Amino acid sequence: MQRDNIRNIAIIAHVDHGKTTLVDCLLRQSGEFRQSQLVGDCILDSNDLERERGITIVAKNIALTHNGIKINIIDTPGHADFGGEVERVLRMADGALVLVDAFEGPRPQTRFVIKKALECELKLLVVANKIDRADCRPEQVLSETFDLLAELGADDATLDFPYLFASGRDGYVTHDPAVRDKQEHGIRPLLDMIVEHVPPPQGDRTAPFQMMVTTVDYSDYLGRIATGRIANGVISKGDQVVLMRADSELEPAEVTSVELFDKLGRSAVASASAGDIAALIGLPNPEIGDTIACPIDPRVLPRISVDEPTLSMLFTINSSPLAGQDGRFLTSRHLRERLFRELQSNLALRVEETDEKESFQVSGRGVLHLSILVEQMRREGYELSVGKPQVIQKQIGDQWHEPFEVLVIDVPTEDVGAIMELVCTRRGQIGEMTSGGGGMTHLEFSIPARGLIGLRTRLLNATRGQAVIFHRFEGYRQREGDVPHRSNGVLVSQAAGVAVGYALWKLQERAEMFVQPGAQIYEGMIVGENSRENDLVVNPMRTKKLTNVRASGSDENIMLKAAKELSLEAALEYIENDEYVEITPAAIRLRKIHLTENARRRQTTRKTG
Repeated sequence: MQRDNIRNIAIIAHVDHGKTTLVDCLLRQSGEFRQSQLVGDCILDSNDLERERGITIVAKNIALTHNGIKINIIDTPGHADFGGEVERVLRMADGALVLVDAFEGPRPQTRFVIKKALECELKLLVVANKIDRADCRPEQVLSETFDLLAELGADDATLDFPYLFASGRDGYVTHDPAVRDKQEHGIRPLLDMIVEHVPPPQGDRTAPFQMMVTTVDYSDYLGRIATGRIANGVISKGDQVVLMRADSELEPAEVTSVELFDKLGRSAVASASAGDIAALIGLPNPEIGDTIACPIDPRVLPRISVDEPTLSMLFTINSSPLAGQDGRFLTSRHLRERLFRELQSNLALRVEETDEKESFQVSGRGVLHLSILVEQMRREGYELSVGKPQVIQKQIGDQWHEPFEVLVIDVPTEDVGAIMELVCTRRGQIGEMTSGGGGMTHLEFSIPARGLIGLRTRLLNATRGQAVIFHRFEGYRQREGDVPHRSNGVLVSQAAGVAVGYALWKLQERAEMFVQPGAQIYEGMIVGENSRENDLVVNPMRTKKLTNVRASGSDENIMLKAAKELSLEAALEYIENDEYVEITPAAIRLRKIHLTENARRRQTTRKTG
């Protein structure tokens, strides 16, 4: 039994291939919105972090109507670190719109999202986007997409995919890339293709009710809201249901409200049935993966599973002398509650308690995945300290295995030698090297995940910011030898106080400073990077000695270089095992775990002894 008046489709692509921009076109040309409702670009990237970084972090649902058919559209993240978001929301769709840049072609994350779509047996539609680029090559990109599908084992029906060409920026879709007339085409051919080729949702309205919880939202007024696609049956306001949890426990509940997605939001309805993507209100603490079922004949649905994390970091309270000056949430209880609350919606995250009651081991898909969580927490008023990212190893037989990644770099041809040296010193192995257009060379490496930590900044520095870098998880392989650590030591403050310009001027002769004059400093805080490999204890508060003699030429002009500002991701990749990143709503600081020099010496002696 199928619902011919509904289509459920997810938009999937590599990062920055134009998903959210294309959705903007769909919204603007649908005729269902007032102009005041669609302000700015990247309309669905609604939170501050998404707008600041220009990426989609959380999947979004919207609904449009075309020729009397409701189209539920799911906009998904494109960055590999948020693959967990893609994996869970694909369960709500019947088709996937694969967006591919008409110049770049399929990239690492394109492979990942297509593989997940094939596992969910979704109908694939392909759009070659950005044909407005002067260097676009849409026909070749379609051929490369076909080759990728064949490599991933797609069947003949999937390989015979429908396709279109588009410019999300200019707002048109066309069957012929040579014809680029926005007025003639607009976005309508894309909607026609979705209605024609995406199968209507299957489900039996007369069967017992079943719905998988795919997303959990929270409202201060309504509590937790469970969203998912109804597999079978009908649900109405006031119906009795049971929550079927991971531990097989059945918890009775009453649905106090049923909502369906309508344009950019949701609208309350009397009932929803098989095939609808619905939000149910009133359930006691629903969790992603739970089945909501009929209490008379409860039938469980296969639980959502996602790929395991590959990277972990230690989260602990902020124990520095400056703790408590900026934030509102400072204690281990606050930290624990926030981290375990994140687990309810962040399916790819893991949180484990440690032997230290004030610390938690938090695991995720990558540095960006975890740093986004840290950034959200600091904006919410939390203070914490975070340790160096560590890869998660697995013991297979009597051998330790570690995660490997495929590293893809597009780099100016004259910088290939420097890139090869940087990657190979971190145990990267070249797999492919091809010459591209515009003086760029395409490089693909296989590299241990621990070799990637701190590598991005070095690659960008070596290419003057021109390298384009992506990576995706490849698999676990036997652990190889050591990866080089940071080549430079750091300057560590020996006392507390306020940084003085004269002291920093003297220190900058042999170091790059991380602090400006007037900054609050404490003992054990890292204030700069040494020009040599050893750590150096310094006094950034030292002032110039005064005399009662004034002579011509005795005063020196102080010329200070600008302090180096580290972003959160750069700071996390910079630190070593004996260091923390201190994070507050107003500051990001680097520090030693053991603040006093004597404590650091004792720790070194304990390790070597």
